[in-house]
Amino acid sequence: MDYENKIVLAPMVRIGTLPFRLLAADYGADITYAEEIVDHKMIKCDRKVNEYVGTTDFVEKGTDTVVFRTCNQERNQVVFQMGTSDAVRALKAAQIVCKDVAAVDINMGCPKSFSVSGGMGAALLTRPDLIHDILTTLRRNIDTPVTCKIRLLKSSQDTVELARRIEKTGVSALAVHGRKVADRPRDPAKWNEIADIVSALSIPVIANGDVFEHDDLQRIKVATGASSIMVARGALWNASIFSPKGKIHWEDVKREYVRKSILWDNDVKSTKHTLKEMIMHYSCLELPEGKAVIKSSNLADIAKVYGEEEYYRLVSENGFSLIGHR
Repeated sequence: MDYENKIVLAPMVRIGTLPFRLLAADYGADITYAEEIVDHKMIKCDRKVNEYVGTTDFVEKGTDTVVFRTCNQERNQVVFQMGTSDAVRALKAAQIVCKDVAAVDINMGCPKSFSVSGGMGAALLTRPDLIHDILTTLRRNIDTPVTCKIRLLKSSQDTVELARRIEKTGVSALAVHGRKVADRPRDPAKWNEIADIVSALSIPVIANGDVFEHDDLQRIKVATGASSIMVARGALWNASIFSPKGKIHWEDVKREYVRKSILWDNDVKSTKHTLKEMIMHYSCLELPEGKAVIKSSNLADIAKVYGEEEYYRLVSENGFSLIGHR
């Protein structure tokens, strides 16, 4: 995996499933991070080839629950992001999935309580020895590239010191969200502190924070000197932000997302969540579209909301044979 001069889809919970990753890739994303999956959940999975959909699924044992779904089309660009607080467990989870993805990333930046309370995400930022243990264990035991994603610490000096320790573990790249744990999304990203990290490291740094327009990709690259740029909310609101041709209308992007969700049999809860996030940015959920999405109980309902009933019928009838059209 090459991390130089790439534009990257950030990991986003309940959003970064297969159809959204492929949507971003179609518009120009070079690397696509999957949503964070906790190691406890992954080690309970069996790997299954789904010939009907044309995917490789990691299914929770004893259930039909698909925890992670990928396909050959994204094999060389998808990054499996893991939530973990234990090196042995992280390795066990990584070994299950590493042959089907381009890289494995450890989440060290999520500030949400469900992650931090389990010693994962941003809780790792205060445990550099555990970070070293997790990353070195993965590096020594799997051939797949290993990376991690962090947030800024209280001082730039502290962040640089941690980044240097991470670099010594042999990771292939480091993604940095330019906010501190206590910062809210409305607080400006501190590009200058990402620049401090870039100047201190020799491995590629992926800069993340406040990229909402295609022009911002170049602005943050110049401001930070980062090797590559990661986009989160800007991609959620309009995945065509990755396109060098410029954004297309968000309604067209949204409809393509719906079609991809149908084609890849996406979990309806994930599809609804993603659509609601898109709608709320441009409109509101109280209008007919939003209400219809909320009421939808399956992908057939979603198809009806967006006038894609015929497409849904074609996919349902042809299934795997549609792979040639993907």
